[in-house]
Amino acid sequence: MELLEGHLLVASPQLLDPNFAKTLVLLVEHNEEGAFGVVVNRPVRKTLQELWREVGSAPCHSRLPVYLGGPVPGPLLSLHTKPALAETEPIPGVFFSARKQNLDQLVLDEEPIYKVFIGHAGWGAGQLENELYQGAWRTMPATAENLFSTADDLWETVFRQLGRSLLKSMLKVKNLPPDPTVN
Repeated sequence: MELLEGHLLVASPQLLDPNFAKTLVLLVEHNEEGAFGVVVNRPVRKTLQELWREVGSAPCHSRLPVYLGGPVPGPLLSLHTKPALAETEPIPGVFFSARKQNLDQLVLDEEPIYKVFIGHAGWGAGQLENELYQGAWRTMPATAENLFSTADDLWETVFRQLGRSLLKSMLKVKNLPPDPTVN
C-alpha cells in the first residue's frame, strides 16, 4: 500500500458525492488503519473573526474565510506556517494543529499564512484505497501554494496541473506547450 500522507486527493470529475465534488483534500495522515484529511478549497460564509467570537478566548481580527474541512464533525483544525505551533508537518514547511492553545496563538498573528477548518474528511481501513481503485480520486504531492490558495477555481487549476503532468509522463517529454492542441 502506497502511503499518501502529504498528498492531495483531487476529486475526479465523475465524483458526484456532494461532500467531495470538485474538492481537493490534503491527506494529513494515511496508514493501514485509514486516512484523515481536510478539504482545502471549500470556504464557508463565515470569517475567522465571526467564528472566533463564538468559540475563541483570544481576540481575533482576521477576516480570512473559514473552510469546511469535510463532513466529519470535530474540533477546529488549522494548516499554517508556524513551526512552534505545530502538532505535525504533513509537507515540509506546512504544519497542522488542532490543539486549542495553538489555534488561540495562531489567530493572534497579524500577517497570517494559515487556514482554519470546521470538520474533516476521514476514511476507515481500505476505504480510501477502494475509492482510488474505482477512480474517484487522483493524487499528487501537495504544495504550500495549492494549500494556501484562496482562488475560486483552485480545483480546476490543480486538475489541469495534474493532467499536464500525466500527459508529460505518458509522452515522455520534458516540455509541453501551453496548449498542445495547436501543435
